[in-house]
Amino acid sequence: QVQLVESGGGLVQVGGSLRLACIVSGRALDDYMMGWFRQAPGKEREFITAITWRHLMPYYADSMNGRFTISRDSAKNTMFLQMDSLKVEDTAVYFCAAGTLNYWNEDTAGNPNNYNYWGQGTQVTVSS
Repeated sequence: QVQLVESGGGLVQVGGSLRLACIVSGRALDDYMMGWFRQAPGKEREFITAITWRHLMPYYADSMNGRFTISRDSAKNTMFLQMDSLKVEDTAVYFCAAGTLNYWNEDTAGNPNNYNYWGQGTQVTVSS
């Protein structure tokens, strides 16, 4: 069992930055991949990026265009999402999630169905 709690969302102007955090607790965390997703009203959940506690190179969705950066602090069991140059269309609820490493490859790490555990989400609103 894995528990995830996101924080750091809020209201920001276009061009601004936010840093989201996801505190992870549970057993055998090394056996999981960690992902960030977002969901805007009326839209499907969208993959942003994913990382593991073991590997160095994360995966990113092509559409994120280099504005989002994932990182982790293993000592604190915390994952981060740095978001820069924010746009109005980045407005959404942002979720962190955990899934088994069986799905750790570039073809499957972006599929939300491959994640078993989800946080409650944190709202990010970008105003013009």
